Amino acid sequence: MKRINLYQVDAFTEKVFGGNPAAVCVLDAWLPNQTMQQIAAENNLAETAFVVPKGEDYEITWFTPTVEVALCGHATLAAAYVLFTYTGYTSEVIRFHSRSSGLLTVTKQGDALTMDFPADVLEPAETPEALVTALGKAPQETYKGKTDYLLIYTSQADVEAFNPDIALINTVPARGIIVSAPGNEVDFVSRFFCPQVGIDEDPVTGSAHTTLTPYWSERLGKKMTARQLSKRQGDLQCEFLGDRVMITGKAVTYLKGEIEV
Repeated sequence: MKRINLYQVDAFTEKVFGGNPAAVCVLDAWLPNQTMQQIAAENNLAETAFVVPKGEDYEITWFTPTVEVALCGHATLAAAYVLFTYTGYTSEVIRFHSRSSGLLTVTKQGDALTMDFPADVLEPAETPEALVTALGKAPQETYKGKTDYLLIYTSQADVEAFNPDIALINTVPARGIIVSAPGNEVDFVSRFFCPQVGIDEDPVTGSAHTTLTPYWSERLGKKMTARQLSKRQGDLQCEFLGDRVMITGKAVTYLKGEIEV
């Protein structure tokens, strides 16, 4: 029987019960993938991050309750928050080596954490008819990134009003579907539907902002504020720097304990 430190952190928020909850397991060495998948399923959160020391850096990977994913922003933010807060990590920058997305860094500035992620590359795309039917409204513009569709709408009210047919969205060949529009109080708002990876609607999605940030930066030409309009909601600051995206947010602890596997 092995005991593992486990933390549950609400990311992209300043208050418990907001933002996006993620579990973080701090390991001495990698567990078998099957075991990590079982832990993530037992946690039953959008993502569980697993981190392992690598010299002065860390390796990281992420699992939803059903699959390993190539990149997860909120669980990376949560993992950095845990390492800064509970492990005695003293540098202001953490370097994460990921299996699929290369080197990711997180910089601490006061109580804010800034993630340096690779920017997505967007191409104009035809809107799948299933998405128009599932959402009940055609977008102004549609793009396809590496893993997700991005649908642009006219107003925040459009994004707030969606009550999509999740089963129909699940038929679209993509990791997930981002819907976005100009915000009333922030520069842009979004929601993210991803039943394809076992989550009907993700509360706050850092990785989706690697797609959103290049698009809105092209339109607005500045560092931007963003809000994801799930029931829990979450706030981010985003900046596009060529092939990289800077995503800033805060985090708070909900739970810390041990699991036995």
